[in-house]
Formats: sequence, C-alpha cells, structure tokens
Amino acid sequence: MKKLPNGISNYEELVEEGYYYVDKTMYIEKLESLSDKRIMFLRPRKFGKTLFTSVLENYYDILKTDKFEKLFGETYIGKNPTNLRNSYHILKFNFSGIDTTTEETTIKGFKKEVESSIKLFVGKYNMDFFVNDEDEAENIINNLFKAFILQKAGEKIYVIIDEYDHFANELLGFHTDEFKTLVSKNGKVRKWYEKLKEGTETVVNRIFITGVAPITLDSLTSGFNISRDITRDPRFNEMVGFTKEDLIKMMKEQEITEKEQEELLPIMKENYDGYKFSINAKENMYNSNMSLYFLSQYKAFNEIPESLVDVNIASDYSKLGGMLDTCTNENKQEIIEKTISREGIATKITEKFNPAIGFGEEEFKSMLFYLGYLTINGDIAGFAKLNIPNKIMEEIYADYFVQMGNSEVKIDINQQYIKIATEIALEGKIDKIIDLLHTYLNNLSNRDFVRFDEKYVKILFYSIAMNLKIFSIKSEMEVQRKYPDILLIPRDLTKNYNAVMIEFKYLKKDEASKLQEKQKEAKKQILEYSEFDDIKNIPNLSKYTVVAVNDEIYVEKI
Repeated sequence: MKKLPNGISNYEELVEEGYYYVDKTMYIEKLESLSDKRIMFLRPRKFGKTLFTSVLENYYDILKTDKFEKLFGETYIGKNPTNLRNSYHILKFNFSGIDTTTEETTIKGFKKEVESSIKLFVGKYNMDFFVNDEDEAENIINNLFKAFILQKAGEKIYVIIDEYDHFANELLGFHTDEFKTLVSKNGKVRKWYEKLKEGTETVVNRIFITGVAPITLDSLTSGFNISRDITRDPRFNEMVGFTKEDLIKMMKEQEITEKEQEELLPIMKENYDGYKFSINAKENMYNSNMSLYFLSQYKAFNEIPESLVDVNIASDYSKLGGMLDTCTNENKQEIIEKTISREGIATKITEKFNPAIGFGEEEFKSMLFYLGYLTINGDIAGFAKLNIPNKIMEEIYADYFVQMGNSEVKIDINQQYIKIATEIALEGKIDKIIDLLHTYLNNLSNRDFVRFDEKYVKILFYSIAMNLKIFSIKSEMEVQRKYPDILLIPRDLTKNYNAVMIEFKYLKKDEASKLQEKQKEAKKQILEYSEFDDIKNIPNLSKYTVVAVNDEIYVEKI
C-alpha cells in the first residue's frame, strides 16, 4: 500500500519514496497536440498545479533520460511516450512566497527568485555562466539566453513558471499603486517578460505558466502576448484536481472498504467537490489538496477528521479576502448575497484584468470564479452561470460576509460564535444568535431596507450559522419537495446535542399589522415539515418561527 502524498508537490520525490500518484500524464500528450507551445493554465489555490509542473519538469528534462522508466513506467505517458520526452533543458521559476511589504521588497524578491533559479539551471546543465547579482533580472535572463546559444548550440529550453501571479495578487490586494508600477511600461516585471518573449525567437521552445487569476496578463500584454490560455478549455478541465473515479481508485488502493467509502464519499462530495472550469466540461472536480488531507487524517486515526479543512489551506484561502475588497462596485454586496443564497449569477468571464482601469461588476464575478469561490454550474443564454462549489467554500464565503457586516458592528465575533453554539447545542435555544442577527439588522441603513426581504434575513442568519462548526447547516433542504428554511443538525450525533429548525418570514415596516398572520403561516409550515420522516428522525429537534419586521425580530417556539 502506497503512502498518500498529502503536501507532496515534487514528482521525483513522490515516486522514489513510494507515494500514490493520481495519473495525469495523459495531459502531456494532449498539451503537445496543441499548435501553441506557450501555455497559460489557471486554477484556484491548492489544486495540484505545482505537482503537475513537477511532472512536466521530470518528463522533459534531458538529464533524466536514464530515470525515465523508474519515474514514468507505471503511468500513461510511460507506456505512450512522445518524441519530445527528455529533450529539453528545464528552466523553472516559482514566484510564490515573495515579500510584498513594499515595492522594494517585491522587486528584490522577484529578482532573487530569478537569480536562484538561473544559478540552479547553470549548475545543473554545466554551463559557463556567471550570475551577476548586481545586474537587473531582465538582463540576467537575457544574458543567459545568449550564453546558451553559444554553449548549447541546437538545444532548446523549456521554461516553467509556477505561481506567476502570486506576488502580483498580493500587491493588488494591499498595494495597488506598487502593482501598477511593477507592470507598467517601464516596470521590472514587464521588462523581464519582454526578455523571455525575445528568448522564444532563439532558445526558448516551450513555456508552461500556472497561476490563479489573469491579473497581470493585460498589463503584460505588450511585453508577453504569446501565450495561449487553456484555463477554460474543456479538454483540460480534469488536468489537475481529482474526479470521483480518481478518489475511488485511491481509496481502494488504501484498503478503505466499500462500506467505508459509502460513508466517506458523500462527506467529501459535499465539502470538496463541485468545481467545473468550462461550460462544456463533463466532470465536476474535487479539490485535490483538501481530499488528500481528509483521507490522510482518516487513515491516521481511523475516523472522520473533526476539522474538514487543513488549517494551512484555510488560511491560504482567507488571505484572498483582501483582493475581494479591491472591488469598488456598488453591487458587490448584492452579488455576494445572491451567491450565498444559491441563486447563482450569470456573467461573461473576463479573460484579462486591467487593474489600471479597475474592477467592474463583470470583473468582480470573474475574480470569484478564478479564486475558486464560485464555479461554473451550467449556462444562461450562453453566459456562464456561477455558483458556490461546495460546503467549505460556503463557510469561507459566509465568514467573509459576516466580517463585512462586522466592520460596522465591531464585536468579538469569535466569542459570539462560542456562546451561540453552546446555547443551541446544550439548550436548543436561539436567543443569542437572534440577538446577533438583531445587532446586524440595526446597523443597516434605510437604503438597505428598500431591497430587504425574507431572503436577506435568512442569508444573514445562515452566514452566522455556517461559522458554528459543530453543526451541519441545511438551507432549504429538500424534504418531499418542501423546503424548511434552516436546519442546524449536530455533526456528531453521539454527543446528544440539540438540533434546530427555523422558518423565516419578513415584513416591511408599513406591513407590521400582518405580524400574527405571518407567524401563523410560518407555524403551519413548521408543523407540516415536522410530519415528514426525514424531520421526525432528527433527535432533540427544537422548532422556531422567526419573523423580522424591518429591523425588529419576533421569535416563537413551536
């Protein structure tokens, strides 16, 4: 039984140390079949991009001919090698981890990565080339190409750039002016890409670039306008990430029984599945890093992990909130509310962002797609329909939404969550969560109430509830074609915690006289749902109606 490669992104290490590999090597053949030799491929964070670049590096490296069978013998490409195998000198850059505190530290970090990668290249391929640390990054790479022509006549370079946009994304989120300087006509990053482009006229034969979002593409266009973006090409939808079939094969290899699989797969589907990167793609994809974390924890302790997300992955996604805040579009909150309520939004996905112009509504929606907060879920009149892919993203989304509201309220939200969760779990009461909801409603302006209705009250409640980690939150869960508004069900049923079902209604201020009528309507629905077996079987279930009249809330326990 092979080890699960949780956190392993070096392909050679993965193979030599006996880790399990989900074979993606058939995409090497597909990439070569394209007429384009310079490829851009974007996916959300923690989706397996770095491992795939490592696969390319090991497959094409001219120095690893003797290790080909060992590295690829069990894979698709090992059994179906292409003519280009082991035929390139690999020049690889990884721009993650650059200090973006200031423009100076960013330039320094970018240059340092260029220098260190070229030094490794020179040493590895035994070149007579001195990397002058006093020289600019664009001059270093340009001089390398000139030296390569003389010393390696007739041979070619394959350039791989991983996380090309990482430092740019960080800058865009927190230091917009510095970002514009770096990618401006005279910017250091742009000049470097200009020299890389010049290299394709001589020694650079192929380029593969990964990242998260096309942030810098438009800014770099004049300097680097030769790559083809295959991000939404349906033929490459499954190039990274896991399919359901991938997971089942992996679990079988890990000797996880079919009975265990029946328990684990629905949890993994709810939390890690749902990603689709093309309207015409046939498969939904699971986040590979999250799936590996889950299975590694399960194998180590023989039980479902209490936390369904690795803290390192969660913190990585949470950082992206800073970038979302760069959107100044006045419909931003409405867009977020629509996505949390699962209405979905239709948009033309922006292929190139120009930060000098700013983010409009279309760009903002597209950014949520690229970051993995939303994914393609069909189409509307030819436009992509975007929805939240899974429960984990829903929780991150809900936390962001609550923090937006908390920017005005300014309370210790984490302490509130502890009190709320304790009260619901131990007493089946919702007083504290209603108090918090009331606090938020009181801080909304009159203009907000113009478009306020039952849906928005429920979204706010739902977003707060999503942060109560001991509960599984069901929003409009289908029960015999009826939909209770909210169900809070304890994740661990062995602890005898209370569950809660709530039906929401909303009235505008001038409709306050209809309060009792709305309460009766909600009560009728609650009692109707209570007769269904799906509801009857929920132990310790408390039932409430909640009617909001403008910013006042009326609660009745049924």
